[in-house]
Amino acid sequence: MKIIVPMAGMGKRMRPHTLTVPKPLIPIAGKPIVQRLVEEIAKVSNESIEEIAFIIGDFGKEVENQLCEIAENIGAKYSIYYQNEALGTAHAIHCAAESLSGKVVVAFADTLFKADFVLDAEADSVIWVQKVEDPSAFGVVKLDGDNRITDFVEKPQEFVSDLAIIGIYYFKDGENLRSELQYLLDNKVVVNGEYQLTDALENMKNKGLVFKPGQVIEWMDCGNKDATVHTNQRILEYHKDDELVCDSSSIENSIVIPPCYIGENVVIKNSIVGPHVSVGAGTVVSNTMVRNTIVQRNSNLEHLNLENSMIGNHVDIQGDVAELNVGDFASFTK
Repeated sequence: MKIIVPMAGMGKRMRPHTLTVPKPLIPIAGKPIVQRLVEEIAKVSNESIEEIAFIIGDFGKEVENQLCEIAENIGAKYSIYYQNEALGTAHAIHCAAESLSGKVVVAFADTLFKADFVLDAEADSVIWVQKVEDPSAFGVVKLDGDNRITDFVEKPQEFVSDLAIIGIYYFKDGENLRSELQYLLDNKVVVNGEYQLTDALENMKNKGLVFKPGQVIEWMDCGNKDATVHTNQRILEYHKDDELVCDSSSIENSIVIPPCYIGENVVIKNSIVGPHVSVGAGTVVSNTMVRNTIVQRNSNLEHLNLENSMIGNHVDIQGDVAELNVGDFASFTK
């Protein structure tokens, strides 16, 4: 089985963090979002992952090396494809046309999930869904009495279903998907100037392809700062029984309230950390109270009372502040 991961977007809603790193590589509880995503897909799959194809922008060699390592960590080879223009979801997936063969999972890298189902690899197609309170904000699916998807409805203003599409799809026949995407591009089938995956899905359904839902337990968004901090909280809760404090960390005259992730060579002095805090490698936290926050690598926090915050890499902050959203290499004293 192959996993196709479109991740070329600029992540504007996650700035300033995405000015220096692609959103899917922002760490959640010590692991990049995209790493957690492919690991969860591997867990629900009955088959080994043969290849992960990443569709990226011009992110540089360091990012490509990180993606290679993520694929190799689950025993898969990796491929890199480039989307140079933002021309829609169908166009993004088609950029990896050479990898669209055999059994394929397409997973957009701005969401995480938890599921207890096992993927039915013999189904024509499975679309991951989650019940939501306000379906009008999402694309949703309608089901018939045999639990088959009959319709895809984009942001319905009147209630038709509360099963939202979360952005993860399985196709038994990747070549079929590739053919439908090619049809959209060849015939310039666009909506608001973009090629949409839902048009390909509709064409496939009309030709007799059977779509089934795969309902997840929880769908976690990483679209903006508050959503990402909440996702960090939920992931830490799911892993609260794991060892999340690295042995090389130093905790002096401090309290760590679990669940927290404390990375390699972190120093915590005279502080209270947690719950729901992730601290990246090499960061120093002193004389500080921090909760429900993500702090990345090699930063320095001193004399803070901090919550519901995201702090980037190589940040130096001192002073009494309550909530922050600070990108890499920031420095200030209050």
